[in-house]
Amino acid sequence: MFKQADIKQALENIPWFLDLKEWQLDLLAKIARFQQVNAGEEVFREGDREGFLYIVLEGQVALDTYVPSRGMIRTFTAEPLDIFGWSSLTPVVRQRLSSAQAVLPSRLIAIDGEALKLLCEEDHDIGFIIMRRLANIVASRLLSTRLALFDVIIQNSGEIEPEQSAH
Repeated sequence: MFKQADIKQALENIPWFLDLKEWQLDLLAKIARFQQVNAGEEVFREGDREGFLYIVLEGQVALDTYVPSRGMIRTFTAEPLDIFGWSSLTPVVRQRLSSAQAVLPSRLIAIDGEALKLLCEEDHDIGFIIMRRLANIVASRLLSTRLALFDVIIQNSGEIEPEQSAH
């Protein structure tokens, strides 16, 4: 079994948390745990209630979104040091926006979303660091989702003419 010291050591090696102080990493480690998932195993499904924020330590996890009349579309594949499940930190979104499934056997850090939100509210320094980094992830995922949806549109209708896309 892993100890909190193992989790803290893993967190120290994640660039997302480099600006945190030692005692802040201790607080974060208390609300985190390791999670192992096998290839093909679901981490969560689109529509599930939010829960954990995940960081990939090893392996790959696919994020797929349901598109009506098209089915599941892969919008992102999380690799080592990538973060997914960020909707667990947003104040309005109360359910998962995509499904997550391990592509390869994967080792993750799972951080309790509710506890992390509370920690960010109690310690604004931690909150600022986490939310600033979260904003970058959300922007990047919106771009990757947009590109994936463009691929779907192009596959369904051929090339889009500029006049059609302007309306």
